[in-house]
Amino acid sequence: MFALIFIKVKVMAKTNPAQFVREVRNEMRKVHWSSRKETGISTLLVFVMVSIMGIFFLLVDQIISWGVQSLIK
Repeated sequence: MFALIFIKVKVMAKTNPAQFVREVRNEMRKVHWSSRKETGISTLLVFVMVSIMGIFFLLVDQIISWGVQSLIK
């Protein structure tokens, strides 16, 4: 098993740097970049969901706190 790992690393190390750069450029062309509008909408949705979850956990924490306080008294 160690020999297989060594062989794979050795083969990967022989990659030509120019070929590596060409492959990276080809892969980067395949990436779908979000538009400014999509990024803005996603950011807004994240802020809305964080706010909703923050309020939810605040309420749950208050309910649990109320329950524990009533048990202690």
